[in-house]
Amino acid sequence: MQLPNVMPLFDSIQFIQSGNPIINQHITQLALCGIEDASLVFEHATDWLCEQKFSENNYKAYRSELTTFLHWCFDVAQIEVSAAGRKEISQYVEYCQAPPLTLIGFYNVAQFKEQKGSELRSPNPQWLPFRGKKVEGVVQPYSLSESALKTKMAILSSFYAYLMSEDFVEKNPAQMWLNKSRFSSNKKYRINNDGENQLAFTELQWSYVMSTVTKLAAEQPELHQRSLFLIKLIYACYLRVSEVSARAGYSPIMDQFKRNPQTGIWSFHIPSSKGGKRRTVSMSDALLAALVEYRHYLNLPDYPKTNEGHPLIIRQKAAGRGREVGLINANLGIRQIRKEVDKIIVLAAICAENDGFVEDGAQMRQLSIHNIRHTGITHDINIHGRPLSHVQADAGHESIDTTSQYLHTTQIERHQSGQNRPLDNLQGIG
Repeated sequence: MQLPNVMPLFDSIQFIQSGNPIINQHITQLALCGIEDASLVFEHATDWLCEQKFSENNYKAYRSELTTFLHWCFDVAQIEVSAAGRKEISQYVEYCQAPPLTLIGFYNVAQFKEQKGSELRSPNPQWLPFRGKKVEGVVQPYSLSESALKTKMAILSSFYAYLMSEDFVEKNPAQMWLNKSRFSSNKKYRINNDGENQLAFTELQWSYVMSTVTKLAAEQPELHQRSLFLIKLIYACYLRVSEVSARAGYSPIMDQFKRNPQTGIWSFHIPSSKGGKRRTVSMSDALLAALVEYRHYLNLPDYPKTNEGHPLIIRQKAAGRGREVGLINANLGIRQIRKEVDKIIVLAAICAENDGFVEDGAQMRQLSIHNIRHTGITHDINIHGRPLSHVQADAGHESIDTTSQYLHTTQIERHQSGQNRPLDNLQGIG
């Protein structure tokens, strides 16, 4: 099979979640050849792109930029994405301004195509990452416009902001480059430090999500009792979708709920996240009650026993393929869980719109399961008043600075909190 000079890593939006064995093998080879974070970066990039599913134009633009940047990291510079700094971003910009002539194409072709007589979609050998121009058949010197460069770096900065929110990196080198570039005064291409708060459901929006899934669980428990518990668990424990889904090397079980024999306190243990970190998250009484309710539905005792291997989020139909084919008592995978929660969010958005909250409904349609983690963190800090250090530990943030990004106060709140501050607490002792 002939492969392209640069591998297009991400298929069209309708195929991206299915995975591609050719690309999977390519990513595995990169990891074996020294790019240790290649697999994790690919997983994160896929998740990030899936969040753009509501806008095909956004998806295509983000996919194009991400493919080019990962090509530069993996093939040209041979560095890990997490190791890139402002200097490396500058080198990447120089590469994009004068790419190899062999990587410049002059017409649009699909990145993947179906093989004859097979359902497998393979990388198109005619695809090239850069687009040149011809005038009356004459090749023009390649150039990257100011507008294209701005957009390129804004997308890359957004991707690094996502990686920061997932605790995969601690800095945003693309934003660092933008801040020092000639574009730094153009706010359109700068990331707001408070951007994380925009990725959370508001109290009103979250109330619609909870009321919708609660009603569905009461009306159709065989379909939505697990949805209700799943959403409560992600919100209360700040979980990523990969931490509640079956994936290579991990399948969540009931034994991850543990009770401290000395204190009687329950917690949820995460043995391995995408970044390879483990953590233990404290459980609220409300979540413990939700666990009991969910276990009753599963005909299990109130509380998990030690070494209980019962799957956490079980299927409603037997698996049709893979290692768990024919099994009902098996965990859902990332794609199925994401699809189920997305459906709940859309239904909640419709309810909000029907009640006259049209703008809220539109915003909710742009959010996904990933934003539930941010909502739990944001609400606990800003509404429930949990100490930052406690949230930091439960969220698995390495730095308190990461947790502090969720702290949100309005100008009015700052004024009210500072309105009655005295200049001298003791009113002058002398």
